[in-house]
Amino acid sequence: MTTVRDIMGWLEDAYPPALAESWDRIGLDCGDPDAEVTTIGFAVDPTDATVAEAVDRGAELLVTHHPLMLRGVTAIRFDEPKGRLVKAMLDAGLSHFCGHTNVDHAVNGASDALAAVLDLGDVVPLVPLAGTDAVGTGRVGVLPTPLTGEAVARRLSEALPRTATGIRVGGDAQRLVRRVAVVGGSGDSFLDAARAAGVDAYVTADLRHHVAQDFLAWQDAPLLIDVAHMASEWVWLPWAQRLVRERAAADGVRLDTYVSTIVTDPWTLRV
Repeated sequence: MTTVRDIMGWLEDAYPPALAESWDRIGLDCGDPDAEVTTIGFAVDPTDATVAEAVDRGAELLVTHHPLMLRGVTAIRFDEPKGRLVKAMLDAGLSHFCGHTNVDHAVNGASDALAAVLDLGDVVPLVPLAGTDAVGTGRVGVLPTPLTGEAVARRLSEALPRTATGIRVGGDAQRLVRRVAVVGGSGDSFLDAARAAGVDAYVTADLRHHVAQDFLAWQDAPLLIDVAHMASEWVWLPWAQRLVRERAAADGVRLDTYVSTIVTDPWTLRV
């Protein structure tokens, strides 16, 4: 029998909790660690839609990138959004596990998955964690052949989930790009690091008007390629699925797994 605890161990071996930021809320945040698992779902966000999908598919464990209770939860009331999710999971016997900034920082985590979309080579962390050059925030690497900024954006568009906001390019989209920095999720706090790294383009999410405008005013500023937050991190899900499948196979265990294709980006229409 494979339990939630077993799968937690596999994931935490690959994405050590010690790599998470101090403010983060990772790990098992709902459910029974000793419950049997036969089906696992992977999604970016724990939402009504992804939880309902997990229940419909008979999953006993939902693994997401984003935490269920990162901030602002002081009570579990079933008439409020977070409490409603907890109730739905408890009623269905569904456990929830989250790997967040530890996954962002780790080798073969979310940052490496995003870098792989562009087939970047010579990949290193953009901002290494203290005491190591192997793990950290974001990645910097080199494209196999130079592309225009527009071509980089289109390649991302082909690989990432479609969202209403799409992909935006700041700067001259016809500029040739060879060296690229990527940070999945909100990356405006790493703009200076991207510029210092001497990249030609910086791929991230959640860039704001004044922050982007002021940054692009620098003569040596790289292009900015702004993608949807959830889309930038969705690419890690198949990697996590493969890891679990490989660990299960090594233990002689059969598990059913799926990667959710539900788009959990909050924006649903652009006019």
